[in-house]
Amino acid sequence: MIFKNHIWKTLFFCFLGFTAVLFSCSDDESSSVTEEDKTLVISTNINSLTFEDTELGSNSNRNFSLQYANLNTPIKITTMGDFKIGFDLENLSQSIDISNEDKETTKTIYVQFTPTQTGIQNSELKIVNGDEFEKIITLQAKGKEKTITMSTFSDKRVAFGNGHDQSAVQSFDFPTDIDKVSQIKMFVKLRCPAGGCDEWDVFANVKVKDPATGEFYEMGRFITPYWNDNSQLPRGFEYDVTDFKSLLTGNNELRIRTECWNSKGYLVSVEFDFIYGTPDYKYSAIVPIIAYDDWSSSGVPYGKAHNFDLDKSVSIPNEAEKIHLRSTISGWGHATPYDSGGRGCAEWCYRTHYIKINGTQKYTHDMGPIGCAQNPVSNQEPGNWKPDRAGWCPGMEVPIRIDEMESTWAGQSFNFEYDYENWTNNGANGDAFYATNTFVVVQSNNPISPAIVN
Repeated sequence: MIFKNHIWKTLFFCFLGFTAVLFSCSDDESSSVTEEDKTLVISTNINSLTFEDTELGSNSNRNFSLQYANLNTPIKITTMGDFKIGFDLENLSQSIDISNEDKETTKTIYVQFTPTQTGIQNSELKIVNGDEFEKIITLQAKGKEKTITMSTFSDKRVAFGNGHDQSAVQSFDFPTDIDKVSQIKMFVKLRCPAGGCDEWDVFANVKVKDPATGEFYEMGRFITPYWNDNSQLPRGFEYDVTDFKSLLTGNNELRIRTECWNSKGYLVSVEFDFIYGTPDYKYSAIVPIIAYDDWSSSGVPYGKAHNFDLDKSVSIPNEAEKIHLRSTISGWGHATPYDSGGRGCAEWCYRTHYIKINGTQKYTHDMGPIGCAQNPVSNQEPGNWKPDRAGWCPGMEVPIRIDEMESTWAGQSFNFEYDYENWTNNGANGDAFYATNTFVVVQSNNPISPAIVN
């Protein structure tokens, strides 16, 4: 009876016109589509994505599931910043679409973070379907510095005699994406060759070539240890050489030198850490204002008349947004008259140096004690380790002195003068020298040329 009633109901509704064609009516109730069945469905299994801290230039990937049904218009998915999206990790962009003809009901959406700057980045992924649906998925990520370590000289012997040379020059291939580098560190490692290290504390440095001029510029100076290497320091002497980033790119030459006067010398290794990050300024350029730094004895004579040019005119390029001066100074000789305690010049006598800008004393360099007795690079005996020299110590980096200039001087010129504290050498115990350099560094977020020095 229930079966018959069902048939009569079906025929009755067909007859009344609820269906246009009699044979379209069906006894299968599961095939009927209700208005509720046609409702738009779009949903995701997440509301936010958090990425792991990611080095600059590297990728961090996440994904989520997107469910959808009954689309009348395409779904558009967009993102921004250092994020890209796709249906796989091979084809990524910042905008993808899902056609309303797509009958698939679930897709996996891949999101990739490739930081171009350091620090926290908060962004959004937007899912839109016409005027009917919009959803925001928050994206949280952090870009961190990336470090590339590059080896240059490796156990290069620098010595005097028996076929050895006090200097070595060699070409190396440095990174070319230097505008993405926020800092460059240089490390100088010393090892003793068979037969031991040089017995004396001598002048030594590392220089980089300026291809435009052919000159070599001192990036770091050190005084060698007595009878010893610098193995107490895991990576050796350390310097910040970011100021030379315009030269530490592409193929270029480095020069290492020690004033060793015997055939023992040292095995010298030099490596660099290129730290990728967001630099304060993308571009910089460096040029020496004065550079009397090839040898200890090629420094400026102190306390006597000389013809070294310490007065210069410096013209700053229009693009400069910041400038600073970078100086390295160390003194040699035991010239008299001695200071109290028998401290001869310029190795032992404490002095003050001045930089004058347009005739006005602006910056001071104190050539006083820096704590030689606390230097970890020391074998205590033999060698005269502990007494303080004037601004340097055996077995230590010679300090680099940075003077930030108050004005950018963009498109202008100024007069520079390096001035030593007054003192007169009486000639009773030889000469005194100050190996002195001062560079001017210009920085900008636009490509920039070096300052012009006359």
